[in-house]
Amino acid sequence: MTILTVSDIHGRSVWKEINTDNYDQIVFLGDYIDSYVFDDKVIYNNLIDIIELKRTQPDKIVLLIGNHDAQYLHFPHYRCSGFRPAAQPALSDVFEKYERLFQIAYQRGAYLFTHAGVTNRWLAHLLENTENNSLTVTPDYDLAELLNDVHQRSMSCRNLLFEVGPRRGGFDPVGGPIWADRQETKADYLVGFHQIVGHTPINEFTTFGDAVSSITYTDVLQTKPAFYEIRIPD
Repeated sequence: MTILTVSDIHGRSVWKEINTDNYDQIVFLGDYIDSYVFDDKVIYNNLIDIIELKRTQPDKIVLLIGNHDAQYLHFPHYRCSGFRPAAQPALSDVFEKYERLFQIAYQRGAYLFTHAGVTNRWLAHLLENTENNSLTVTPDYDLAELLNDVHQRSMSCRNLLFEVGPRRGGFDPVGGPIWADRQETKADYLVGFHQIVGHTPINEFTTFGDAVSSITYTDVLQTKPAFYEIRIPD
């Protein structure tokens, strides 16, 4: 199986150059909107085009939620930089209409895809606060399903996903999978999983870890049009 990841679009249309026939799965890692380059109309239309791609290829395309998306999807909660008040009503309407097409996480075996990454410390915090503290999470367990389920629960549970640690200017002990900082995740990535994330701009695809556990940062679109490819044995 070949998976292509598309990180932190922020209004860019470079994803349209991808030949979807070449891949078994294409995972967008979130942050489709907010930009210091593109205007509201360009950002809106690009988001619509991404949604249409998902609608035409629902099993192949995976759309994850980033912190910049969350502030419109769940407006007025989870605000962050780059917020566009004039664009908010239209963007919130789109996210509300197509909310079922977006998710927090995606998993294929030991490979876990989120916007910002999951740390051992945050996962223990999540399990404790969702009454799953007796659960042992291994690659055989569908962690993505748990994260997506928490997103659909009450707001008090959902808030756990959007926690922001001190390194990102927040007051929570550690960041969750939408907001975790690279300094948090590279020092405490999940044992037994290979994570692929965006969120933190870098110049080159960068991996920390080994053959058992790792995390790969893929947000390079601000420097070059490149997408991270993973080949998983069938």
